[in-house]
Amino acid sequence: MTLDLALVLGLLLSVIVMFVMNVPRMDAAALIMIVALPFTGVITMNEAIAGFADPTIVLIAALFVIGEGLVRTGVARRLGDWMYARAGDSETKLLVLLMLAVAGLGSLMSSTAVVAIFIPVVLRICQQSGTPPSRLMMPLSFAALISGMLTLVATAPNLVVHGELLRQGFTGFGFFSIAPFGLPVLVLAILYMLVARRFLGRGEAGDARTIRRPTVRDWIEQYGLDARDHRVGLAPGSPLIGQRIETLGLRDRGVKLLAVERPRRFGIDMLRAAPERMLQEGDILLIDVVGEDVDMDAVRAEFGLEQLPLDPGIGFFTDRVHAIGMVEVVVPADSWLVGQTVRQAKLRDETSLVAIGMRRGRKVIAAPLLEETIQAGDTLLLVGFWDDLRRIQSVRNDLVLLNMPADLDDVAPAADRAVHALGSLVLVVVLMVTGVVPNVQAALIGCLLMGLFGCVDMTSAYRAISWKSLVLIVGMLPFSLALQRTGGVDLASEALVALVGDAGPRVVLGLLFAVTAALGLFISNTATAVLMAPVALALAEELGASPYPFAMIVALAASTAFMTPISSPVNTLVVGPGNYTFGDFVRIGVPFSLVVLVVSVLLVPLILPL
Repeated sequence: MTLDLALVLGLLLSVIVMFVMNVPRMDAAALIMIVALPFTGVITMNEAIAGFADPTIVLIAALFVIGEGLVRTGVARRLGDWMYARAGDSETKLLVLLMLAVAGLGSLMSSTAVVAIFIPVVLRICQQSGTPPSRLMMPLSFAALISGMLTLVATAPNLVVHGELLRQGFTGFGFFSIAPFGLPVLVLAILYMLVARRFLGRGEAGDARTIRRPTVRDWIEQYGLDARDHRVGLAPGSPLIGQRIETLGLRDRGVKLLAVERPRRFGIDMLRAAPERMLQEGDILLIDVVGEDVDMDAVRAEFGLEQLPLDPGIGFFTDRVHAIGMVEVVVPADSWLVGQTVRQAKLRDETSLVAIGMRRGRKVIAAPLLEETIQAGDTLLLVGFWDDLRRIQSVRNDLVLLNMPADLDDVAPAADRAVHALGSLVLVVVLMVTGVVPNVQAALIGCLLMGLFGCVDMTSAYRAISWKSLVLIVGMLPFSLALQRTGGVDLASEALVALVGDAGPRVVLGLLFAVTAALGLFISNTATAVLMAPVALALAEELGASPYPFAMIVALAASTAFMTPISSPVNTLVVGPGNYTFGDFVRIGVPFSLVVLVVSVLLVPLILPL
């Protein structure tokens, strides 16, 4: 082993440790590698940042925007309504239609985005049909993962493997090259989940038909919000008069300002508590006490506030439900909020919403909420104006909508543009399948059409792009080049060949699949594909075989992330809504992962000859 290889392997090991510990977060670790790798002398700085100009990166970004257009136009919700109408009271039909719909939609956009879209859809179907959510949430995540095995653009690892083929001078995969393997896996997954669902949700009590859409009043009781709300007016001479909200310092005293009532001649204006808003004499403040042992008498005396009555029997401003509402969201594993306290997160600055409750699994986190550290999978209860609540499902990548209350008719912001969004999507798919233009150009055409037709605006388009994912890929791409130049890829391929001896190419494919899937338990499947794609191609060269079966095995294994709730963000998102444990995924996911391994090893050499 040369010194250069030792340095590159040392950096690779360090970044894997960072990924496992999630300190720092993955995109930050990738940026560190971009800076560190050129110091080894193996690659230049220009080569380290060349990934930012890679067509694959641009293509992935464009696909995020196209997916956002489908969200904002309500295509996914209409699909959910159609599924329920077709399935009726049959849970079997519902499961089959759900998995087919999720896999189909996921084949054209990010699987994580599909799950984020379908969680509220599935919950609404469960409320209508009386089906326990636990019996559908895991099939939802399985179908989303399998969607990555249906088309080239379905998931980032496919595009990474495709890009590696092109970089080494081979012809890349076609749009549907992976489908002959993914479709049998999807069929087996549906059959498997029809049986495995019986082992999910065994601890759920009560009749499933009592499940209904939650209301604001339900959340007031569940999160213990009674007696936390106060309606106070600015007394004459109050020091708050003429002050901007951002300078008040109420939050430092354990009090959050939710909204401002401003009397006018023929009624009352409900105003957002924007940081730059100036308070006036006669304003009425709606506040929530989130701190522990807050002395409201002292707060009122300090700020010159008068306690105003709330309607008897009404909890937490439900008499203002025409303007102010609530929403439950789940914090995904890759959210920047993970590790932040509620105070540090400053959600209002990002979303115009205020966190007033937190739930970890079934346990409600008691006060003091402001100092509670947010963890992946936590459920946050946010309060704010309905317009801001509606936007949470389309403008935030760090929060995934879990529940909209029955108090709000969930209307997509661009519902009248659904036909235009579908037309744009069909055009993109046709262009990619026919190869009239390069894939990245087809996706960019789709983005422009989505904007032209009003399916997305510039703000939502930029926010739809998962910049963390793009930086992660760009940061890992230089390792591929560095390992090739230092002989690391050849060393890995030779080790795999020596390990299997004369066992034959199918055993080699099986081992390559197992190593890729196992590595994906600890680091992202995208990073796994970046590392294993060059190893697979070198392994094919070592055996004198075609590179395509080996590249395909890596792509399939990268999507086989069924085994634990942390194997993929897709799984993490459904843990809370499905009320799953770590053991649920192990019991259901490990056997099916073995099924996918066997199917892949049998089919790949038949369709892609060695």
